[in-house]
Formats: sequence, structure tokens, C-alpha cells
Amino acid sequence: MTRAQHDHGVDPRALLDKYYPSGDPARQILLEHSRQVADKAVAIATRLARTTPIDITFVEEAALLHDIGIRFTNARTLGCHGELPYLAHTWKGRELLEAEGLPRHALVCERHIGVGLAAEDIRRQALPLPERDMLPLTLEERVIAYADLFFSKTPGVLERSVDEVRASLKKFGASKVARFDDWHAQFCDVADRA
Repeated sequence: MTRAQHDHGVDPRALLDKYYPSGDPARQILLEHSRQVADKAVAIATRLARTTPIDITFVEEAALLHDIGIRFTNARTLGCHGELPYLAHTWKGRELLEAEGLPRHALVCERHIGVGLAAEDIRRQALPLPERDMLPLTLEERVIAYADLFFSKTPGVLERSVDEVRASLKKFGASKVARFDDWHAQFCDVADRA
């Protein structure tokens, strides 16, 4: 089985170093955010693994790489001076990781925004994204997207509460909050148990 088929044996740090070399202004923000998301996602996945098949190694790798595309966006507050709109980091990350032979990891990049975006969301909101479904489909993708909702990229900001996450999703519609609530019901006891 090739690496592309298996999608393991990945060194996320080496890939992050490749795209965010020492001195890159976005590097520390990305590394801190990605580690927070990965730690929460792995904690959830580890507890889920007691009763549900889940690829914990993949969860950690993909969580560390989920925002790899941000440097190509125009997000100056994050130290990113690219030309793409911020939301484009999803498909740009997918493009980068597909080129690295990591198709499963690439899909996490594209599908991690909020609780996911349907093609209809993209069309209705005129988002600067390809008009296709970008919804987390696998358990691993959902765990990473869920964990990501709790952390901003603003340095020094602590983990958001469940109520803060719900409030941030409310402006996108009741269906987004309902999807989060479904995930929370599936993951909350798991996330909060010691």
C-alpha cells in the first residue's frame, strides 16, 4: 500500500515547517491553534475509541494540518499576507495536502469550517469558495471540526465555552446550531470525562 493510499506515516511538523518556515509571522499562531485543536480532538477520539472504531493517529495528524492553507490568505492579523480571502484556506489546504499525497488529510482541510458548508450555503451566501459540499462526513472529520469550533487563532484567547460556540453559529442559522448540538451530544460526555 502506498503512502497516498494509506495516508499514515505523516510528519505534520515537517509539513508545517515546509510551508511555515522559521520567521514566518503566521507560524506561531498556526502552531498554537493547531496544537489546541489536535489535543482536544485526540482526547475525544481516545475516549470514543473505547466503544467506536476511530483512527486516533489520523485525527492528530489531520488536526495539526487542518489550517495549513492560511498563509496564502489575506489575514494580516494572523500574519498572513497572501491574496486569497480567508475562507479559501480550506480549498488551498486541500490542494496542498493532495499535492503531498495525503487525500484524507486534504479533505479535513476543506471540510472543517464551522459545522460544514453545503453547496447551497456557499451559493446563498456568495462565499468565495467552489460551489460544492464541504461537510465533514467521517467520524474523524466531525471530531476535528467540532474541536476546532472551541479555539480561535487570536493569541492568548482561552477555549470557548459551549454557549459561546452556539452563539457564534446562531448567526448562520438554526440548522448549524442543531448540527453542533448533535455533535456535542455525541462528543460532550466523551470530551469532559477525565
